[in-house]
Amino acid sequence: MSLVAVGACYIDTILTTPRYPEEDEKLRASRISHRRGGNCPNTIQVMQQLIAQRLSTAQTSLELVAVLPRRCSNASQQFRDAFEPAVSCTHCIYRIQYEEPASSYIIKSQATGSRTIVNYNELPEMTFEEFAPIADKVGPKTGWFHFEGRIPETTLACIKYVRQNFPRAKISVEVEKPGRPGLESLAMEADVVFYSKSWAEGKGYKSAEECVRAQSSITPKASLICCTWGEDGAVGFETGPKNLVHSQAYTPPDFQLVDSVGAGDAFIAGMLFGLICKGDFWDLTEKLTVANRVAGMKVAQEGFSGLGRALHPKFFK
Repeated sequence: MSLVAVGACYIDTILTTPRYPEEDEKLRASRISHRRGGNCPNTIQVMQQLIAQRLSTAQTSLELVAVLPRRCSNASQQFRDAFEPAVSCTHCIYRIQYEEPASSYIIKSQATGSRTIVNYNELPEMTFEEFAPIADKVGPKTGWFHFEGRIPETTLACIKYVRQNFPRAKISVEVEKPGRPGLESLAMEADVVFYSKSWAEGKGYKSAEECVRAQSSITPKASLICCTWGEDGAVGFETGPKNLVHSQAYTPPDFQLVDSVGAGDAFIAGMLFGLICKGDFWDLTEKLTVANRVAGMKVAQEGFSGLGRALHPKFFK
């Protein structure tokens, strides 16, 4: 099966500070790091590691569709070097007038473990007119499309195009950013929906279970709804059999909160791996357990490398 992930690519600049700075304060950072980011790229990176650990002859190909600066820019070359050949970037969209990528500036507080993110992106977003011919090329061989919930009007048109032209393909959507209008309209068209705690709290929900039960009434096409809730783990709700499962968060031995950036992306990678690569061989409890394990390992380390170890045999004894 082939997975196509559609979302934005970012270059992250991460400053680690003793605490969050006050307004107009000068504060010395203890560390600076740079890495490639973005929800879908993070998910694809982790997904690739999980697939590499799988003992199976079945092939699962990965494709990223994202807007990048001009093809020969340093940033675009870095993106391709980071992904290919394991992940295809053939259908990324290049903006020839632009040299700089979309960027995130992240302040990580050592005092609280929280992070504050400021984004900058001058690249024009992908349009439906750009997506449609890409879908025509990849759609016949694609079993799954995953969409980041951004620019809802455009994303909704893209989802409907996939539905109309490639009805066998499954569609998942990430609903993350609080207060972004139109995200619920995306969820209404998806087979699988991933809700973040911040979005759920922004809607007034007090728990992951409350969120998935309420949203199930307005997502008629969804067979599975998930909601992460930080240290309280995650909930998955299979709408057909009305099966609700709560899975505890995973805490590695000698756990310390190191880097929470991208934990939700890692969770989604674990769930997509279970759904696409394991299917009915894993039940919902097993899928959620592995997804939480991947996310828990992520927050205990810098970056996304080495997360394929979540599938180590020792975890399945």
